[in-house]
Amino acid sequence: MASVGQAQDSLLTYKKKVLENTEVDMLMSYYEQTGTHAAVSGGIGNEALTNYTPTIVVKMPLSADEVLTADVGISAYTSASSSNGNPFNKTGASGGGYNDDDDDDDDDGDYTNGANTAPSGSPWVASSGASYKDVLTSIALNYARSSEDRNTIWNTRLSTSFEYDYESFGIGAGVSKLLADKNAELSLKAQVYLDRWKPITPTEIHEFLQFGDTFLTNDRSYFWNVSVIDAQGVPSTAYRPLAVDYDRVDRNTYSASFLFSQILSSFAQVALFADFVQQEGLLSNPLQRVYFSDRPNYFIGEANQIPFYDTTQNTAVFQLADDVERLPNSRTKIPVGARLHLYLSERLVVRSYFRHYWDDWGISSNTLQLELPIKLGLNWKITPTYRFYNQTAADYFAPFDQHLSTQSFYTSDYDLSAFDSRQWGLGVSYTDLFTAKRIWKAGLKSADIRYQRYSRSDGLRASIVSTAIKFILD
Repeated sequence: MASVGQAQDSLLTYKKKVLENTEVDMLMSYYEQTGTHAAVSGGIGNEALTNYTPTIVVKMPLSADEVLTADVGISAYTSASSSNGNPFNKTGASGGGYNDDDDDDDDDGDYTNGANTAPSGSPWVASSGASYKDVLTSIALNYARSSEDRNTIWNTRLSTSFEYDYESFGIGAGVSKLLADKNAELSLKAQVYLDRWKPITPTEIHEFLQFGDTFLTNDRSYFWNVSVIDAQGVPSTAYRPLAVDYDRVDRNTYSASFLFSQILSSFAQVALFADFVQQEGLLSNPLQRVYFSDRPNYFIGEANQIPFYDTTQNTAVFQLADDVERLPNSRTKIPVGARLHLYLSERLVVRSYFRHYWDDWGISSNTLQLELPIKLGLNWKITPTYRFYNQTAADYFAPFDQHLSTQSFYTSDYDLSAFDSRQWGLGVSYTDLFTAKRIWKAGLKSADIRYQRYSRSDGLRASIVSTAIKFILD
């Protein structure tokens, strides 16, 4: 029989675990958008996109002080814009053979030039090439260790993600310190991402890089026996893009983050944050076309549709690129901001967020977000949300066909234009603190569903539905 002293020693040495049981989060979101400023076709065209992102996050206690979190997810998308990297593959030059511009071994096999089918394409019509859809797979591991007094947490993180033309590897570390009897927190974090492109260029750029000045007449070229026409609809062999091979395909990102939060009173908490981000390498997207106002225009397709090329009436003519997006090989980003949470009652909380952003490409932006969680009872909560955002344009942005060939850098990606946006949302949450509802050996801890509607001043519209279910494993 244990003595009273032994029992007291056991109580004194007991230490509550940081995480008592394994937690499993099952996440899913569906996103769809429409718009008229597709970057792949130079700032005009169909931006329709859908994206599914199933994700599973498993948080496991390794000891009383240590927690390992594994995050695995995929992002499967279809994109009308990206499909037009090769807009001709349904009925055009590749109709009988060469299927997409993504193949680096074009000169290893014969082309069927589609001479019996008039080639056509349109920035307003989705193609069916390989770039129409893709899957991004991401994996991340995070290890966290808490000090004996639970006032300090160290963590390290490894991550990787990959899709057809892009791969990323990340490593990071951070420390959080609780201060003033746990009423304040100071966090520092550093992260490095080492990424690499497999540059995929539009079909006409790809073939020019392959065959040089003979790319319109070489019998092994995608464009052999295909009629290229000028703005008057007259066949021409004068078309030449400005594109050259890339000397860099890497993209490295280095970031440092700072966060300080303080409980001001029983009903108020404030947090201040700042980040410094430095990027180096290939920061442009090789698939995004650019058109110059000081160069002649050339097309493939039906000449009678050239006059209304930039409208949805155009279903059968596509303008060949003058070049692809060119941006500097470095970028500095600095966001700073604050959060304020006000606990107005047991049932009502106001969460506010403000961020100001600046970078050396000429963009500055402001974000304001409000959330209003409202408790409906012990288990249920609804959360209306609103987010406003505005930004200035990058120094290198211009709309479709408005850049000059004498410029060093240029983009017609409307993500880098001046715009403002608004986002409204409503979330419904169920929480079971005692995990009374069970599925096999798993107890349901929480379930959330949220709908958000996004609108941008350039005409982009999007809807997002997301769900999250958390289980506790015995």
